Amino acid sequence: MSKKIVYANAPKNISKNISEGEIMADFLPPPEQLARKEPKVKVTITLSSKSIDFFKQFAEKNNVKYQTMINDVLDLYVQKYKDR
Repeated sequence: MSKKIVYANAPKNISKNISEGEIMADFLPPPEQLARKEPKVKVTITLSSKSIDFFKQFAEKNNVKYQTMINDVLDLYVQKYKDR
């Protein structure tokens, strides 16, 4: 490729060549904060087949477990309405 790429929407204040790089402050949490160690309780629940089909379909597309997706949805619901 001999054609030079020109980025028209790049910020105007960039003075360094992109290949020179720039050291960024570490913004990632430490590994121990990434691994959630919340206690789990095993339950038996009956859900509609359309709900299960929905989660299984999206879980397969995203290579995750459908039970984990359902758990995350419930956790988000609890987080939103817990202190109301």
